[in-house]
Amino acid sequence: MKDRTTDSAIRYRRMTADDLPAAHKLSLSVLWPHRLEDWKFVHGMGEGIVAEDETGVIGTAMFWLYGRDYASVGMVIVAPERQKAGIGRGMVTRILRETGERNVLLHATRNHLAFCESFGFFQIGCVHQHQGSVFRTPFVLLGEGERIRPVGPRDEAVLADLSRRALGRSSTVSLKHLMEVASLVAIDRYGELIGYAALRKYGLGHVIGPVIAPDAERAKALIAHWAGSRAGSFVRLDVPDASGLSSWLTDMGLVQVEATVPILVRGEAPRPDPSMTRFALLSQSLG
Repeated sequence: MKDRTTDSAIRYRRMTADDLPAAHKLSLSVLWPHRLEDWKFVHGMGEGIVAEDETGVIGTAMFWLYGRDYASVGMVIVAPERQKAGIGRGMVTRILRETGERNVLLHATRNHLAFCESFGFFQIGCVHQHQGSVFRTPFVLLGEGERIRPVGPRDEAVLADLSRRALGRSSTVSLKHLMEVASLVAIDRYGELIGYAALRKYGLGHVIGPVIAPDAERAKALIAHWAGSRAGSFVRLDVPDASGLSSWLTDMGLVQVEATVPILVRGEAPRPDPSMTRFALLSQSLG
């Protein structure tokens, strides 16, 4: 990312840790809920660029590499007063140079769908954002020999394999960092881990995700475990439409907000293992 300039007075350069307070302020200006700690979390796993002028940082964009085949793009923000001036296009163009020949994943609002399609992205699904205060935690019965238990560093390789199967791509780097900031539990079946879910602080409260499981009932058991631990508190989940969990989450008190968010890809969509499913995202930026 050697190109430092220059759409007239706008400069583009690599994002550093010193830029995160300004990036956080920028996200607040567009009403995103991210804390400074949330910015540090995503920046610790990826790379980014900023657009700046004489007033300071006016745009951000980030990307994360998943091995040689996949990447994701997110945290694309332009200051409200500088939008529709080509800054977003300048940042995304530079980001896609960095991702190279990889297939690139992106979550975007419907307002920005045409913008993304102009770069060759197309829709492959959608995500529902659910949030609120849990007022009813359902009891979900596990199968014979199954229990929910905490996980630790020794489980990392198994969890990474479950994620790879569910996502159809590598996610080891994300998992490493996730275990530093989140609490994780897994379903243990006679000593074998068959699914897991994470809970971490985010925005106004906590987010549950990712949730990886072989079927919806076990995903519900994992979600209910964490939702019950945060009863009365603000909780968020981002679930793919194909998960079929939206009505169940709404009944729990976690209602769907805003419009559905399109899932886009530039290149070839991942091919998950049908025996393992992602029922909730780590985040909309990271997938």
